Amino acid sequence: MATFVIEGGRRLSGEITPQGAKNEALQVICATLLTTEKVTIHNVPDILDVNNLIVLLSEMGVKTDHPSPGTYSFRADNIDLDYLQTEGFFKKSASLRGSVMLVGPLVARFGYALAPKPGGDKIGRRRLDTHFLGIQKLGADFIYDVERQAYEVKSEGLKGTYMLLDEASVTGTANILMASVLAKGKTTIYNAACEPYLQQLTKMLLSMGAKIEGLASNRLTIEGVDLLCGCEHTILPDMIEVGSFIGMAAMTSSELRIKNVSYPDLGLIPDAFRRFGIMVNHENDDIIVPAQEHYSIETFIDGSILTVADAPWPGLTPDLLSVFLVVATQADGSVLIHQKMFESRLFFVDKLIDMGAQIILCDPHRATVIGANRRYNLRATNMVSPDIRAGIAMLIAAMSAEGTSQIHNIDQIDRGYQDIDKRLNALGARITRI
Repeated sequence: MATFVIEGGRRLSGEITPQGAKNEALQVICATLLTTEKVTIHNVPDILDVNNLIVLLSEMGVKTDHPSPGTYSFRADNIDLDYLQTEGFFKKSASLRGSVMLVGPLVARFGYALAPKPGGDKIGRRRLDTHFLGIQKLGADFIYDVERQAYEVKSEGLKGTYMLLDEASVTGTANILMASVLAKGKTTIYNAACEPYLQQLTKMLLSMGAKIEGLASNRLTIEGVDLLCGCEHTILPDMIEVGSFIGMAAMTSSELRIKNVSYPDLGLIPDAFRRFGIMVNHENDDIIVPAQEHYSIETFIDGSILTVADAPWPGLTPDLLSVFLVVATQADGSVLIHQKMFESRLFFVDKLIDMGAQIILCDPHRATVIGANRRYNLRATNMVSPDIRAGIAMLIAAMSAEGTSQIHNIDQIDRGYQDIDKRLNALGARITRI
C-alpha cells in the first residue's frame, strides 16, 4: 500500500492540463464491445480504474493497441465468453466498479453476461437496481448466484420497450443505452441521465451507426440496429480534476491556469466556486484562478446559510462535494454541505477535524463547515484515503496545512487522478510517493 508524504504550506504556480474524464472513459471503452470493427479512442487517462478495465477487455479477447500516449484502439471481433467463468475475470471485475457497464454490451451482442458484485469506493451502498431493472425490461433474465456473489444475465434477444428509470443514474443509463442500441424495435428511456459524459457516449454510439434521439435530454429514444461499425472518439477533459485544481489554488493561495477545460461542459462548477468567493476567470478555453489570501462564502438572499448540494445534471456533481467541503474550512463564512447520493462520503471529515477544521457532521449526508478565514492554518496529520474523492480532498488539505502530512492507501487516489504527485510537484508542491 503506497503513501503520499506532503510538505504543506507551499504555493503553486503555472499551468496544468486536466486528464481525460475517468467516468466517460469507462463508458466508451465498454461500448467498444458492441462492434467487431476497430474503435479508436483519444485522451484516455492513464489511471488505475481505466487501465484495469483495458486489461480486463484484453483478457476477454479484445485486441488492444496503444499507439501513442492517451490513444488506444480496440477490436472486439473474437470474444472469449468462457473467460467470464474464470477466477481471473471474477477477481478483476469485482475490484472494478465500472465493470458493471460490460453487462449491457455483452448481453446485447452475445445474449450472455456475468456480473460479479462490484467493488470500488467505500462510500456506502451504490445501487445497481436501475441497471438491472432497465436491462430486464429489454428482455434479459437475471439470476443471482449466492455462492459466487454474481449475477448471470441471459437473453434470447433484447426487444425495445418503454421504461421510466427509478433514478437518473449515469452508469445505469449508459448500461441500458448500450444494451438498447442493438435491441429489436424502439426503446424509450425516460428520466435518463444527461451528464456531458453520457452525451459523449451517445455521440460515440451515433458515430458507430446507432439511431438515438434526445441527446442532452432526459428522454432518449433508440431505434435498434443490427450492427454497429467502428469509429474514432475523443474523451472530454475531466471536470472533477478541473474542480479539484480550482480548490487547490484557493486553499494554497496560488495562481493557476487550468488549460483546455471544455468550459461549456463544466455546468455549475465555476459558479459554485464563485459563491465561495473564489475568483474563477474564463479565458478562451482556460480557467485562471488568481492568488487570493481570503475568500468569503455568500449567503442566500434572505441571509440564511448557503447550502451546497449535489443533484443530477445539470445540478452539481456529487464527486466535487468533498473538495468544496475542504475549501470551505479556510473561507470566511459558513456553509452546509449536503451529500444526498452517498451516505458514507462525508465520514472522512473526522480527519479534517483532527487538522483543526471546524466541522459539524450533522448526519451521514450533511456537514456544516465554519470557515476559519485563515485565522489559523490546518495542522498536518496522518490519514487513510477511503475513496477517490475523499483522497483528493485530503491531499488538498495536506497541501495547505502547516507541517508534513501522510496519506496512506493512495491507490484510491491513483484510481482517478493520473500522476497527480508528479503533475503537482511540477507546479511547486512537494509530494513524495513511498
